Amino acid sequence: MRPELSVVMPCLNEAETLETCIRKAQSFFEREGVDGEVVIADNGSTDGSQEIASRLNARVVPVGEKGYGNALMGGISAAHGTYVIMGDADDSYDFNNLMPYLNKLREGYDLVMGNRFKGGIKKGAMPFLHKYLGNPVLSFIGRLFFKIKIGDFHCGLRGFSKSAYEKMEMRTTGMEFASEMVVKASLKRLKIAEVPTILSPDGRSRPPHLNTWRDGWRHLRFLLLYSPKWLFLIPGMLLFFVGLLLSAFLLIKPITLGSVTFDVHTLLFTALGMLVGFQFIVFYGLTKVYTIENGLLPKSKKYDRLFQFINLEKGLVAGVLLMIGGISLAIIAYFNWQEINFGDINNSNTLRMVIASATTILLGVQIVLFSLFFSVLGMKK
Repeated sequence: MRPELSVVMPCLNEAETLETCIRKAQSFFEREGVDGEVVIADNGSTDGSQEIASRLNARVVPVGEKGYGNALMGGISAAHGTYVIMGDADDSYDFNNLMPYLNKLREGYDLVMGNRFKGGIKKGAMPFLHKYLGNPVLSFIGRLFFKIKIGDFHCGLRGFSKSAYEKMEMRTTGMEFASEMVVKASLKRLKIAEVPTILSPDGRSRPPHLNTWRDGWRHLRFLLLYSPKWLFLIPGMLLFFVGLLLSAFLLIKPITLGSVTFDVHTLLFTALGMLVGFQFIVFYGLTKVYTIENGLLPKSKKYDRLFQFINLEKGLVAGVLLMIGGISLAIIAYFNWQEINFGDINNSNTLRMVIASATTILLGVQIVLFSLFFSVLGMKK
């Protein structure tokens, strides 16, 4: 018969603490009358962890592919429970106190996160950098990017229904698995709750598998890649419109602030900023299409309207018109140069015309190429 709850623990040489964790989970099942199982997702232990788990009647699931995410995906997929609670096998989480998680799952929540900052972090349980920099900063970025009201993105003790897990379609293989689960749950509009959780010091004598800088970067990289709006669109819009505004002023006449005069040389850099900003915006559009068409991000109504607003024909027309405008400006600049018998161009008005021409032509070419590639990516649709 299918148990109500599966407690899944990733395991890589956890012989020192594994028995304690399994016994605590089994004690919880017995005390609360919960029909449950303990699943040990073994990631290639060589210290006898598998024998310890089997002796205690826990189910051992061998997972050949290395990585925290791989181990959990293997263990969760093999779990038989209606609900799953995952947690590290280092005795830092109390498997004897899982009722707050199970109650929330029974209430209908899809994902129940632990919050160590609300529950309490015992002395020596979390390194200084993790407690005051890594976790708060990454959790803040996650809340900002994805509008998730979760205070602790990386708590290792969390519960979810098996059906909700299947909807998340998890993919990451390393420590960033923790961030992916929260982000996917939000993007899939699943119901998320949070409960206070106590974090105790690691019970092992060896260092943890977590690498502060490497795994911190992997979490940050994942958050950025799953939010093209913050990675490409917002910086791109800022660069493009600031560059456009300043270029418009400098095309009319030089700008003098105190003893400093900004002229055509500054115009070159403002035009460059505008072009770079437009590239960022283009990358946002292409990334959005790619991630949605390949199932990495969910499709929205705005996405369908995007193809009605932007298509190959409109892009080609807009790009060609800009190129024609740029070539026209180049012709005017040529006649201005002809007037001085093709000598040295000291007239800043002519240089302004040349910069405007080159910028407009480049924008036109970018729009044409973007429209072609945009249509190729959307062919699946």
